[in-house]
Amino acid sequence: MIGLLPLLLLAFALAFPALAEEDPDMTTITVDVMTLKDKPIARASVVVRFVEGRSIVKLGKKIMTSYQLRTSNQGKVVVPPIPQGKILIQVIAKGYQTYGEYHEIYEGARTIAVRLKPPQSQYSAHDEEPEPKRAP
Repeated sequence: MIGLLPLLLLAFALAFPALAEEDPDMTTITVDVMTLKDKPIARASVVVRFVEGRSIVKLGKKIMTSYQLRTSNQGKVVVPPIPQGKILIQVIAKGYQTYGEYHEIYEGARTIAVRLKPPQSQYSAHDEEPEPKRAP
């Protein structure tokens, strides 16, 4: 009985060799980081994470892929091949609001344009002057 399990696993591996070698479809992403006035933002930090997808080939093991990159002087970054599916792209640059959005990507290559906004002014609930207390 114990010797039967390795024999079954070997038979399964020989019967379905394509399942063991197949990789999920990959995509190459180019991220263009610009200001609202279409000026490139150099040295912005770009985080790309493959978020959603399970490979049936790997028997339910979750595929986790993540890259942390910096933009060039032209505001571009090319992400190495990453599995297709739901991908989180975050962009952080000094002096701009942080960008973060999920993208569903099912093509071989895609360019994503990111426009960063300047920071908003701070808001405080305490900015109004309180009314002076009156003596009774």
